Amino acid sequence: MCGLAGFLRTGSIPDRDAHQRWLDNMGQAIIHRGPDAGATWLDDSVGLVHRRLSILDLSDAGTQPMVSASERYVIAYNGEIYNFQELRDELISQGHSFRTRTDTEVLLVLYEIHGPKCLQLLNGMFALAIWDRTARKLFLARDRLGKKPLYFYEADGQFAFASELKALTPAPFVKTELRHDAIKDFFTYQYVPDPKTIYKNVHKLAPGYWLETDGIQTHQEQYWDVSFGTPSSASLGELEDGLYNLIDDAVRLRMVSDVPLGAFLSGGIDSSAVVGLMAGHTSKPVTTCAIGFDSKRFDEVHWAKKVAEQFKTDHHEFTVKDNVAESLNSIARFFDEPFADPSFVPTYFVSQLARQKVTVALAGDGGDENFAGYSKYYTDQVENRLRGLFPAGIRHSLFPGLARLAGMVHSGPTRKAKSLLGTLALEPDEAFFITNSFFRRDVWNDLVTGELKRETGDYDPADITRAHYKNADTDDHLSSILYTDIKTYLPGDILVKVDRMSMANSLETRAPLLDYRVVEYAAQIPAALKLHGKEKKYILKKAFERMLPEDILYRKKMGFSVPLAHWLRHELKPTVEQLLLPSNSGVANFFEPAGIQKLWRKHLAGDDQFTQELWSLLAFELWWQQYQVSV
Repeated sequence: MCGLAGFLRTGSIPDRDAHQRWLDNMGQAIIHRGPDAGATWLDDSVGLVHRRLSILDLSDAGTQPMVSASERYVIAYNGEIYNFQELRDELISQGHSFRTRTDTEVLLVLYEIHGPKCLQLLNGMFALAIWDRTARKLFLARDRLGKKPLYFYEADGQFAFASELKALTPAPFVKTELRHDAIKDFFTYQYVPDPKTIYKNVHKLAPGYWLETDGIQTHQEQYWDVSFGTPSSASLGELEDGLYNLIDDAVRLRMVSDVPLGAFLSGGIDSSAVVGLMAGHTSKPVTTCAIGFDSKRFDEVHWAKKVAEQFKTDHHEFTVKDNVAESLNSIARFFDEPFADPSFVPTYFVSQLARQKVTVALAGDGGDENFAGYSKYYTDQVENRLRGLFPAGIRHSLFPGLARLAGMVHSGPTRKAKSLLGTLALEPDEAFFITNSFFRRDVWNDLVTGELKRETGDYDPADITRAHYKNADTDDHLSSILYTDIKTYLPGDILVKVDRMSMANSLETRAPLLDYRVVEYAAQIPAALKLHGKEKKYILKKAFERMLPEDILYRKKMGFSVPLAHWLRHELKPTVEQLLLPSNSGVANFFEPAGIQKLWRKHLAGDDQFTQELWSLLAFELWWQQYQVSV
């Protein structure tokens, strides 16, 4: 895997030496993404820098930026095109020749022939920049699901781009002014949703989009979306076979590598299925890595070990024990904007463990969003059915008052009653937003202050969820929320977490369940075969009954859950009190310190209801200390 960055050279007096220093510093900022090699391209109009993690064709022939045979195009590219060999063979049959065995050169030839339409031919994960030396235009593109990141800055006639935000800032024209609605988004969702970033004038190129600019005019276009509009009428058996074969092919494609390759293994169905299929495509033991916790409630390593024994893998384990606090600050710095999904901690450690053994690791990411694997989907379905039992007028007028009455009695059952009545009063898309919200509105309103409060008073982060929900081409509620998560939670949280934590360890990760063919196939499977009564991921489990034992397939899902409340009271207690509680903290610029201290005292007293808010505040402070204190 790799990293890229660059800028358009604008201004009447270009300073070549200064621009070269900018490029060198941009590359240095993301050297962890590509420690094997680095190179730059600088001409009168553009600067490009690339950092390389060698995976295919380990020779110097694969060095980027790479110039096309015609010398018209220059590319800097981060990713893997899994069907590149097939595309290369087809191009050779058409009379094209190649100097390297890289997918990078295949991309260059395809772009020279097809332009932006070449993206439709690619099966892979990628972020790429291609400079057209003749037309003097820059082309940027990001893969369909957003597995690889791509940021760009555009303001005051200046344009820059990079794999990570930290690689933009060496260009002195890039201003990092905080964007207040993005701060509110972060505290709501635990991440800043595409295409926003935490800074004004810095944007993420959205998944499935390309961009072209000459520095004066910029044009963006969507080249891919997933459709839920035409459910398949195939039988259950046909769907099972089709799904199994498609995932098997996706795994096969992702096992092409010139460096050691392994897999993450949690013992859940997604990673277990991937490992099982990998074992069928190699005569050597698959290298597998698992992470455990010093807590039986959260520890899954025994399930991973069972799968490892079944497929005779070369298995390795690491236990997250007392090393959370000492590692948290250094781990958090790999996120250039606030990020609060606590599972980034075990993801970092499993990536660190894997990198000791391999350079590429396959993972089970995408199974939950494709096949309705999260508990929230079942909860939402039950609530939506209850919602349908009452006329909208009654729900809107009566239920909010009943929820307030329930809230006046402080007990577990009445707290749940308040939540349910409040949710039933909402429309389905708004209710799903509440399910996905990690910082409750009442807590926000009690804490927020100053300019943040003034500037975001009329802004509602729910607009993001509503917009995607309404954009789904289906009337089925579950399909609409799966589409929404594929557009928001998947690229904004899951894929950011995996990319940053694996790249922090110079490890490439590949996700067969996010092969776009699997995503499109899953979208056509009727919703009732994904969430079948209480059974989540029903069709995926049925498809893999031929391979995996029942206790792996049908055990309760844990995912990468972490003992967050315990961490805050114990290992992370000194960190919280050192960083979060002082009156000169970063969060004190936006929230009432006395209110934060009040939540903290309640948490220490055993009240866990503010765990998520406190963790989000700590995550924001960790980011602030890394990226704002010196600004």
